[in-house]
Amino acid sequence: MSNQAKKDQTQELIKETAKNLFFVKGKFDATTQEIADAAGVNRTLINYYFRSRDNLIQIIFDEAQRVEKDKSKIIQNADLPFKVKISKFIEGSLSTSLQYPYLETYIVSQINKGNCHQKEIEEGVLETMYKDIEKEMELGNIEKMAPVQFILNMVSLLVFPSAVRPLFMENLMISDQEYDKIISERKEIILNMLFKN
Repeated sequence: MSNQAKKDQTQELIKETAKNLFFVKGKFDATTQEIADAAGVNRTLINYYFRSRDNLIQIIFDEAQRVEKDKSKIIQNADLPFKVKISKFIEGSLSTSLQYPYLETYIVSQINKGNCHQKEIEEGVLETMYKDIEKEMELGNIEKMAPVQFILNMVSLLVFPSAVRPLFMENLMISDQEYDKIISERKEIILNMLFKN
């Protein structure tokens, strides 16, 4: 294996380990040493490849946000019926929640710290979505409300259970496996709450 390939592999390993600690296990305060130990590498390598812990975190956060962005592209696919688009978006969101249970909590914590959150949906896309929602309301498929309320309802139903996962697990005495099952069963529940038929 060439030196470059070995370097790439080590960088990838460090990134995946940090992603796992942060977004899968919810250890947001993991130190450089803890990341290095979990990856089985020397701590100096993290600084060598990523300059700092914060820089490494920014990189994995950006990658995780790309996952979110790709998900919202589904909504931009104009060829599908509205309910199918929303259904696919919900599916994508729930599978991200299962893959990275603490990603939403992390995003919320970053916004609360005043760290900038990238815009995920373009303005034109939003206008089209509002029009689609209004059309569905005219057809009687969705309760009449301001279109923004429909979006707030959908996002709340999707994001809130993940964002408060640690709190719910503790207070409702639910294990990780049980919580995953609850999340994976939410698609039909959410669709039934958003759509009348």
